[in-house]
Amino acid sequence: MTVLSVVIPAYNEENGIAEIASRVLSVAAALKKVGVDGLELLVVDDGSRDRTAEVAASIPGVSLIRHPKNKGYGAALKTGFSKASGELIGFLDADGTYPPEYFPQLCQAALQGTDLVIGSRMAGADSQMPFTRRVGNFFFANLLTLLGRQKVTDSASGMRVFRRTILERIYPLPDGLNLTPVMSTRAVHEGIRIQEVPIPYSERVGRSKLSVIRDGSIFMQSMLWTALSYNPVRILGLLGLGGLGIASIVFLWILYLRSQGITTLTPWGVAALFLALISTVTGVNLVALGITFNYLVALFYKQPIKQGLFGKPIFKTPLDKQFGWMGLVAIFAGPAIAFVALLIGAGSWEIGRLWFYMVCSALIFLVGVQLVVYWLLLRILEELSQRETLTKQDMG
Repeated sequence: MTVLSVVIPAYNEENGIAEIASRVLSVAAALKKVGVDGLELLVVDDGSRDRTAEVAASIPGVSLIRHPKNKGYGAALKTGFSKASGELIGFLDADGTYPPEYFPQLCQAALQGTDLVIGSRMAGADSQMPFTRRVGNFFFANLLTLLGRQKVTDSASGMRVFRRTILERIYPLPDGLNLTPVMSTRAVHEGIRIQEVPIPYSERVGRSKLSVIRDGSIFMQSMLWTALSYNPVRILGLLGLGGLGIASIVFLWILYLRSQGITTLTPWGVAALFLALISTVTGVNLVALGITFNYLVALFYKQPIKQGLFGKPIFKTPLDKQFGWMGLVAIFAGPAIAFVALLIGAGSWEIGRLWFYMVCSALIFLVGVQLVVYWLLLRILEELSQRETLTKQDMG
């Protein structure tokens, strides 16, 4: 027997809770048609100061759970999850913006093998979402798509159905309104099967509790920190490659100028060179740090390193294993460039032509030192990650 437990978090929703609760209860017959035999409705009153709890308690078929004081949207949902008895757990807001009539479609997708089904307000169905929130949801969905390499159209949707069995994998979740984007981010990085079902979205009953700027910044920070805890190199590596890209453009531009016989830089040229030097060192550091942090994450979870910068290997030999020889080549190449430049400069070159090669020499040497240091650190981490396995093998 498959049961769907629907959780509704409610805070000062006396005007809308009765309608949304009756709409949820009315889908019981439709749920049976898709294979869901039972429906449980839990309303979590999150310390409301109005008659929300009183109204909810008077509705037949509603199980009321009360927080003595307001703990937050996410905390109310987690309380409901812990009390739910169904194999499937769903939730939606109390303000009437999400259509409970779509629960049968979400449950049908879940019963067909999907672990987390998201009701997407951005996938084509009619939506009355305010423009600013639509832009914000578009941004967060694409941010998650970039971070997790899985297409998501509505990372912050407040209407979902999921299998109870995934809770252990997606916890911990925050207590605030950012529970939904964090849930989406964790699910993507945990490899949980996700499907989106287009749903319409209506104007809410009463005043919205969401602040576009404040909560938007919290959403972004939460998603980034969550992604960093799973796959640090995806964020740090992309930033590092961006820095190296900027440096490459500047150095190519300077080489072009020198090929035209221009050896003196304008103030803007000096600023660009300064930017390139910083971008190179920072870029190499960020890429190497991201790879190092991925090793640390793997040690923490006691699982093999997965995902990485591009999701699949680009080189036959992983890039981090090549840091050693790359660094040694750079360490010797840097001084060699400086030595040759000095020899030529002692004969015919003026200082205006010499400085660029000396700067490049120093930069190459410093990058080489960085790569060797990270290579040593990564080899130590690799040794630590294999210690337990090798010990068990030795002990039979």
